[in-house]
Amino acid sequence: MMMMSIPKQDTLDILCPMHVQVDATGHITHVGPTLRKVRPGKPWVGERVLEVLRIMRPREVMNMDELFRILGDKLHIELRDAPRTGLKGVAMPDGTGGVIVNLTFGISVLDAVRDFALSSADFAPTDLTVEMLYLVEAKSAAMEASRKLNLRLQGAKLAAEQQAVTDTLTGLKNRRAMDQALEKYVEMGRPFALMHIDLDYFKAVNDTYGHAAGDHVLLNVATIFRRMTRVGDIIARVGGDEFVVLMPGNTVKSNLTRTGQRIIDALEKPTDFKGETCRISGSIGTVIWNGRSDVNPETLMDDADVALYASKNAGRARQTFYDPKLRDST
Repeated sequence: MMMMSIPKQDTLDILCPMHVQVDATGHITHVGPTLRKVRPGKPWVGERVLEVLRIMRPREVMNMDELFRILGDKLHIELRDAPRTGLKGVAMPDGTGGVIVNLTFGISVLDAVRDFALSSADFAPTDLTVEMLYLVEAKSAAMEASRKLNLRLQGAKLAAEQQAVTDTLTGLKNRRAMDQALEKYVEMGRPFALMHIDLDYFKAVNDTYGHAAGDHVLLNVATIFRRMTRVGDIIARVGGDEFVVLMPGNTVKSNLTRTGQRIIDALEKPTDFKGETCRISGSIGTVIWNGRSDVNPETLMDDADVALYASKNAGRARQTFYDPKLRDST
């Protein structure tokens, strides 16, 4: 069987891709392929090795005689060029009067891989660095996969939480969200107004033109409420044709009267659906809470409900502010 002959220098490049070959005068005659990447654009061959590498331990080496005296010892080396990468190494005679210094990055290998864009192909196949790089890449891939999964789970959780407090048809808050908001503002003692709005004649739209028409009207109603209220107000659909608007800090009766009238006027404008004209109106019951009285959210909702039915009993399409005397007439 014929054995393939490989040049000695090629053998060293494969087995020791981070070696430096130095002649007896201290000049570099060859450098391994990986080490060449550590000083991109700068020459190695012809340079004095001690002007490129600073050998610090076991002691500072100033000339070739001192280097020959520590052959076989573990060397701590630093590149004299920025970023002054730290290296480990050992020097051995090359049989021609010079030395071969074999180098490694040691524990700083990950920094070197990043700084010099190295890969597993830049190390000897038997170098444990290859295994470590594989583990690091595997860990990085696992961490990235975990990060993406966590983001998806977080997004799914937020979406589920949002869905749990959102009315699926109109995109407004639902009854659960309104109950939570009411409880929060009552606990904080923050004054607010609460409007309970019921759509008049909505059942007739459903019965006459079908539920698709009713859904179309509800979507238009949701748009009206968003347009007529402030950004910080909380609008919820709490029943088929019932809505509640929580208005933090809005406790001036004249302002609420104007807002309520604008809502009523907008609701009375006809809504077209597939050539049919859908007509509704809105009755409103409003409670103003100053944040000082001892009350619970259920009582406030009930007060708004009493005021709402006072509006309906008075002819609909109007707003009534809650007064305890209203209970005497129910």
